[in-house]
Parts: sequence; structure tokens; C-alpha cells
Amino acid sequence: MSPYEKAWQDVRSRIERAARAAGRDPGAIGVLAVSKGQSAAAIRMAYSAGQRAFGENYVQEALVKAEELADLRDIEWHLIGPLQGNKARVAAQRFSWVETIDREKIAGRLSGARGAGLPRINACVQVNISGESSKSGVEPEGALVLLRRIAALPGLALRGLMGISEPTPDAAKQRAQFRTLRELYESANAEGLGLDTLSMGMSADLETAVAEGATLVRVGTALFGARR
Repeated sequence: MSPYEKAWQDVRSRIERAARAAGRDPGAIGVLAVSKGQSAAAIRMAYSAGQRAFGENYVQEALVKAEELADLRDIEWHLIGPLQGNKARVAAQRFSWVETIDREKIAGRLSGARGAGLPRINACVQVNISGESSKSGVEPEGALVLLRRIAALPGLALRGLMGISEPTPDAAKQRAQFRTLRELYESANAEGLGLDTLSMGMSADLETAVAEGATLVRVGTALFGARR
């Protein structure tokens, strides 16, 4: 068994234990491998272990890797870093998911730039659930308005919400932040917006996120080791 296979299985085991403790189906929780700063060779090894969805923070870095890995036809690229307006056109052509939409202007640019014949971009709204000024994301109070507007854009398929908790040893505080995102998710679906993705939780806090309803956890260190 390769180190990547073992790491991937260890992550799935953590998710399974957390899901069962919360009375959830482990199969309803996906893994997004955070491949920022990792080589194309490392991504290829993780792919060989069974991973298919990969998250990148920077558009240009992702484009280089996507070219090197073009033979992996079913690989799925997610943009999980802040998107600048001048990169929206390129991102719209090359990513199947954008999880960090926090402004209507960016959403409109992505929708308008999606190429004819391509499926709609899977879109998540990023919410600043920790309240930290260093974090991107719409404030929780503005999330539902942005979700409604994205739902009307033809180039985007509204899928859900994404959030990053504050790194803190206070588990109750962390869980409360994830709960804020889950409650927004439930409110959106009560309005009929049909969300199916709650992207929250990373290597250090995925168990807490799963307990609060995460359907997708973003894992980097636990899969690839510490970033060099």
C-alpha cells in the first residue's frame, strides 16, 4: 500500500467514525483533496488511490497542473481560493466548481464567461462564519440574498455553501461556527433553493464539521503531509 493509499483510507476512516457518531451515512460525505502547493505527481498518486476531486487556491497554479494531468479525464477541479475579477474568465473555462463566490459581481462574471456547450459551473457561496477580517466570504446576514441572485444566473448551478472555521482549541466555538453555516443551508433549502453541498471542515477539524452536517470536507495535510 502506497503512502497516499494509506492516507486516503485513514481520512475515510475518520469520516466514517465521525459520521456514525453523529448518526449519519458516511457515504453522504465526500472528500476534496486540497492540492495547493502539491506537485502534479503527488496529485496523480492521490488519484491512483481513488481520489477524484481536487481543490486549488490559485488559478494559474491550477492551470499548469491541469495541463500536466490532462490524461486524467474524470478529475474534478474546485477553486477554493479567493477569485479576483480579472481571473474570472479563465476560471470559468477551467474549473467545474467554484466554492468561493462572495460577491454578485464575481458570480455574474463567471456566469457570463462560461463557454457555450460546457455544463454550468457548480457554485458555492463562501460565508465568513468566523468573523475574522483575514477570511474571505460574505457575512452570514447577506448569504441568503446572494444565494437567491446566483440561483437566477444561467451559467451557474447553485450547489451550496462553503465556510472556514477559526483555528482554535475551543471545540464548542468551532462547532458553533459550523452550525451557523448549517443553519443557513437549512434556511436556503426551506426557501426551495435546493442546495446539496455543505463544504466545511479540514484536516484538523473534519470530525466537528461532520457532526454539524458537512457533505464535503477539504483535506490537505492529512492526505499529502505538511506542505513544503
